[in-house]
Amino acid sequence: MSQPNLEQGSQKQVNRKKGFFNRFLDWIEVNGNKLPDVLTLFLIFTIVILAASFVAGKLGWSAINPATNEKIVAVNLLNKEGIVQILTEMVKNFMNFPPLGLVLVVMLGVGLAESTGLVSAFMRKVVLASPQKFILPIIIFIGMVGNAAADAALIVLPPIAALIFLSVKRHPIAGLVAAYAAVAGGFSANIILNMLDALVAGFTETSAQIVDPSYKANPAMNYYFMVASTFVLVPVAVFVTTKIVEPRLGTYSPLAGAIEQADNKLSDLEKRGLRFAGIALAAFVAILLFMTIPENAILRHPETGSLIVSPFMNSLVPIMFLAFFIPALAFGIGAKVIKSDKDVAEHLTKAMSGMGYYIVLAFIAAQMITYFTWSNLGSLIAIKGADLLQDLGFTGLPLLISFILFSALVNLLIASSSAKWAILGPVFVPMFMLLGYSPAFTQMAYRIGDSITNTITPMLAYFAIVLTFAKKYDPKMGVGTLISALLPYTIAFSIMWILLFSAWYFLGLPLGPGEYIHLEK
Repeated sequence: MSQPNLEQGSQKQVNRKKGFFNRFLDWIEVNGNKLPDVLTLFLIFTIVILAASFVAGKLGWSAINPATNEKIVAVNLLNKEGIVQILTEMVKNFMNFPPLGLVLVVMLGVGLAESTGLVSAFMRKVVLASPQKFILPIIIFIGMVGNAAADAALIVLPPIAALIFLSVKRHPIAGLVAAYAAVAGGFSANIILNMLDALVAGFTETSAQIVDPSYKANPAMNYYFMVASTFVLVPVAVFVTTKIVEPRLGTYSPLAGAIEQADNKLSDLEKRGLRFAGIALAAFVAILLFMTIPENAILRHPETGSLIVSPFMNSLVPIMFLAFFIPALAFGIGAKVIKSDKDVAEHLTKAMSGMGYYIVLAFIAAQMITYFTWSNLGSLIAIKGADLLQDLGFTGLPLLISFILFSALVNLLIASSSAKWAILGPVFVPMFMLLGYSPAFTQMAYRIGDSITNTITPMLAYFAIVLTFAKKYDPKMGVGTLISALLPYTIAFSIMWILLFSAWYFLGLPLGPGEYIHLEK
């Protein structure tokens, strides 16, 4: 009878050794897991949005859009017109939900690569031959650089990272959340310019011209800061993963049907399959280079010749699909896993069989996000909040940090970076210009806030995708466990990014080519 008491006393001693932060994460996990299933949760959010639209519409809640000077009015979705719109456009909302097609298309390629054994063979051949201490930093670095591909990186990297972690006998969910945090949370850290830089700069230019009609924005206006952020956040993400996330997740016990954590050498057929896959991938890359590198290549912009804003950037998802599908097909043929077209169909069906939960989730999420947009509640909250922050009377660095945190809070409601900046830019860019700060510096503050809460906002549809992937390794995975695993990245990124931002402010360093913190006098 004494043994249970000893175990209980030991457990209490372990609990006492936990620090405040771990106890806080425990609280998040326990209470978060008490929430309903994410399907039910999104349904509740949908009902709340509809009810809020009814109340706001009846109260006549409105605001002036600073970008257009037009009046934005809350739309009641529970009146006759709203109900008709809900019913007639329900299917359209689902079909037009951007992540739905993106995820399913990319997962066809990734799933075939996993189903045929290409992923497992490749990891045993290459990844497992590398020092394990470099695997996590490489995954995180690829995630931050890969966010240039936006949606594609959010879909592809997390499940691949989970498989890599599983193969090296580390918890796959740790790899999953680390990769997701790197892409989503490090969204404004990169070493290459991408389409988002050009898109955001366009809104910044329009906002700045309210004060200075001659102002021209440069897409590279934050480049120096973005590069520095990349090399600051990579070790931070490594620390969070190894010191906080993995210890909390504990030891992983593989489920039936999971890939084996084997050290077996490659079979002759697997080696043959990898040779076939390598040749196929090389041929695909050669064709892709031919379609992008020449001055008049078909995937370049037909007028400017740019690759940043071009058919190439608009084709990233199909390119990612083919980059996995073609080598996977070649591997299957070479390894004699695929012997006929029927085998291909069978593997593709197997690859997509686990996406049923996500499809149901996407249907509900599509309605929720669409209703939120129709109601104008997100825009009204952002405008009212911006007015409040402006009225508080902060100056200097406290004002800028407050703006970062405010942008992070708005990001919990409006996931689209360009949509938020279209609302906030015309308010804060002119306001900060009148205080002597350059539009580039205001944009940088916004982009930090826009990134740090990406990991935990349910309005970013990929949060639900990560939960779907996590359930593959732990069917009982709840919202609370996932948030408790992702929240440390949000907190750590917030602290380090604000510290870096503050250091940049005090040192007066350039933000990008020809762009500085203060306006020239």
